[in-house]
Amino acid sequence: MTINKTLDRLMFAQGNLCFFCGQTLPKSEASVEHLVPSSRAGSNSDDNCVACCKTINHLLGSMSLKEKIKVVLNQKSVFKCPSSTKSTVTAKGNNVCQDASATQTDSYTIVLADLKKRGASRPRKVETLKSTMQTALKNAKTPLTDTQLESLVRRLQAEGKITVEATKVHYSL
Repeated sequence: MTINKTLDRLMFAQGNLCFFCGQTLPKSEASVEHLVPSSRAGSNSDDNCVACCKTINHLLGSMSLKEKIKVVLNQKSVFKCPSSTKSTVTAKGNNVCQDASATQTDSYTIVLADLKKRGASRPRKVETLKSTMQTALKNAKTPLTDTQLESLVRRLQAEGKITVEATKVHYSL
């Protein structure tokens, strides 16, 4: 099977999201990462392959799976993506990596400003927060998908602006 077909299949299976950071992955930036590298007898099976950005693929190169895990663990459970369009992702699978495109950055700025101006009347539940964020972004003509809203919530958490406990939201703005 060709790399393009494999990449298309992996991206479909991963919802067009990067395996490492969970962010939308444009096909032009995507590549097939072999968890056990081909150079170390890794197969081309879907069990051994994931779609990720080219920068991560280049960084991990022909490292063994053990070495790849060590790269993440050496960063105290927070994997810092070297790509200019990525930020960080925790080793526990919590996506705190955000797309650095103008839209995402603008959306974050808009949401943060909206939450700050609300003072004590900020949303107290995650679903209400998402609805409030979407309203603020619609007013600014930059509505987001549910995945992008989730990413913004995780970014707010990663940057210490909010804490989520079950369904409740606490603020540190």
